[in-house]
Amino acid sequence: MTGPGLATALQEFAARESILVALDFDGVMAELVDRAENARPLPANATALAALAGLPGVHTALVSGRALESLLAVASPPESTLLIGSHGAERRLGPEAPPLELDEEQTRALAAVGQVLEPVAARYPESWVEYKPAARVLQVRLARSDEARCRAVSEAEEALSELAGQAGRSELAPFFIGHGKDVLEVAVVRADKGQGLDLLRSVTGAEAVLFAGDDVTDETGFARLDPARDVSIKVGPGETGAQFRIEGPADVATVLEAVRSWRR
Repeated sequence: MTGPGLATALQEFAARESILVALDFDGVMAELVDRAENARPLPANATALAALAGLPGVHTALVSGRALESLLAVASPPESTLLIGSHGAERRLGPEAPPLELDEEQTRALAAVGQVLEPVAARYPESWVEYKPAARVLQVRLARSDEARCRAVSEAEEALSELAGQAGRSELAPFFIGHGKDVLEVAVVRADKGQGLDLLRSVTGAEAVLFAGDDVTDETGFARLDPARDVSIKVGPGETGAQFRIEGPADVATVLEAVRSWRR
């Protein structure tokens, strides 16, 4: 754990009657890997999350950019853990949670975005398009060079700009472009992790929220938290609006265990 400031904040957080511990998955619960399907939570992190999920007054959640199906497959979260997927476009807040449904214009827009991104990915070896229920994602992490990654994203943005100009004339729903670590994500549902945390706070009635994330997409979550009662933690390097920072996923279990210890 980094510094006495974080330790004090966790102790005060754990003392509140009802708390929510929300975590990104990739780069937080799990180390980043080249192939998303190969990611798994670090054993110590999975154990610590499960221990927290069993305590009275403690709500746990995973807040991820992954599609829900993918998140469930790799994370194997505790049954009581709430799930936010696709940056907030998908959510599982109970066993009977309905799936995400798109209208006709959104469905057409999603197909059009895929048709734009696929040729770009084909021009850059080891790049590909990931299909999510409400988004298409250009993955360039494995592209051969930094130059190739930048060029692929630039070409995709240019093509998407042309498509956006056609949207109003072709009955396509608007789409929203987001950047992450070596990814360009184009969604037809406007959502972000800040909105996801707002929803989780409302659903659980938590007095305070702890959120840990590693990517630029987590910054909307950090911005939604109140430093007087909540705890925001950046995992790894990079500019951030989070209050605290830890070195990497291997340190997450220490944070969770500290909350559990003071909670008990």
